[in-house]
Amino acid sequence: MATYYYLEDTRKKGMSSVYIRVQDPKHKVDVRQATKIQIERRIWETSRDSKNFRDFYKNPLIKKVFDDTDAIRNIIDQRIEDGKIVTKEDVRSIIRDVIYRDEREAAEAAAQEEKRKQEEANRMTLMKYIDNFMDDIQSGARQTEKGTNYTPSSIRTIKTTLKQFKTFCSIQKHEYDFEDINMQFYHEYTAFLKQEIKDKRNRVLKQAYSVNTIGKAILFLKTILSFAESEGYNTGKVWKDKHFKGTRMDVDSIYLPREDLNAIMKADLTEFGAGHEQARDIFMVGCWTAQRISDYNNITKEQIDVHTKRWIEDVPDPENPGQTMPVIKTKEIMFIKIRQQKTGALISIPVSSELRSILEKYDYKLPHLADQVLNRYLKDICKAAGLTEEIEVVETVGGTPKRVRKQKWELVHSHTARRTGATLMYLSGMDIYDIMKITGHTTPAMLRKYIKADQLDVLEKITDKYDYFD
Repeated sequence: MATYYYLEDTRKKGMSSVYIRVQDPKHKVDVRQATKIQIERRIWETSRDSKNFRDFYKNPLIKKVFDDTDAIRNIIDQRIEDGKIVTKEDVRSIIRDVIYRDEREAAEAAAQEEKRKQEEANRMTLMKYIDNFMDDIQSGARQTEKGTNYTPSSIRTIKTTLKQFKTFCSIQKHEYDFEDINMQFYHEYTAFLKQEIKDKRNRVLKQAYSVNTIGKAILFLKTILSFAESEGYNTGKVWKDKHFKGTRMDVDSIYLPREDLNAIMKADLTEFGAGHEQARDIFMVGCWTAQRISDYNNITKEQIDVHTKRWIEDVPDPENPGQTMPVIKTKEIMFIKIRQQKTGALISIPVSSELRSILEKYDYKLPHLADQVLNRYLKDICKAAGLTEEIEVVETVGGTPKRVRKQKWELVHSHTARRTGATLMYLSGMDIYDIMKITGHTTPAMLRKYIKADQLDVLEKITDKYDYFD
């Protein structure tokens, strides 16, 4: 048995092809085969001198030649030693395996890396899920649990919350995934939401959020994780822990008594533009309907209906003194039918004379103002109306409750109208369940959060209604 190499080319300079000869007399094998390896004859011959071997081996190209030829020979010799017959095709195959080993391994590694990248690209991550969730609710592909589309205001709120989360990931320099949502994340995220962040020029990049805003951010994240889990993604269990919670607290909101509403209607707005008058009328419609602005700002004439109430009433009979006669009485009740965007509830709201006057002014097509513009105009209006009474409120920003005194006009915004409407109905003696039919609240507890009557208002209501304290 013998395996050895030789150079078939006899020239002294230039590259020569290396050939291998495999001999196995026992099995009558004598194979000559080109190895596709090339080397200079001078190097080939000189390398046999042990004194020069190490110097040549320092050259990586020459080292590869000798490593490959040794590998080929070792494999062939081992096969012959194991008693296997080595054919010409076997030799060719072994040469190919050794010569193209690096290329093959590199190709396999590249294929594995490409597969890994493809799997990573296809893998659903928390951020991808949130982005897909946003796209779906905007397109209507994903609906609420009640089977309705998400309202524009809900989408805006979710967008704001998503922006907070992405800002947090950017500052942390880490894209949080499902497996990262643990209690450490919870504490770091809530701490981030509580703090004010400024740039090097002391400009505010992110304000410190209130407890309720932080609570909404956590509840949104829990909602996302709940949806993801129901769709088969492994979200872990930590977010279900009772300590992983979105805290909410009742805020010091105000309502406006009728004298304030009268003052607003009488306020001189000549120093302002037409937009302020529109803002006042929009706000007053909110007060008289006790609805969210997203519901009453789109009222159309088609939503107005009139119901004629008929009943029989006994009145004095002019022809028979001391006697009565039945008379049919009628009364027209105008009301608005509204399908609430947030709840999907269909409600009917009686139209008061004040509400009817405003709706007729705009031919039942209320003007639209952006929320920020409306709230800014409302503060101007309420200040002009003299709503300068100082009120002590508790503000919780950055997790720290703080008592501050503010003038009433500073606390008025578009949602004050809904609170005002609910509170005025309550103070008028209206049954709370009847109020719920108008506001759309499903439980008395939810409605009570909107009723902002102070202690003196409630005291007057109680003593007027009951003679217990007479």
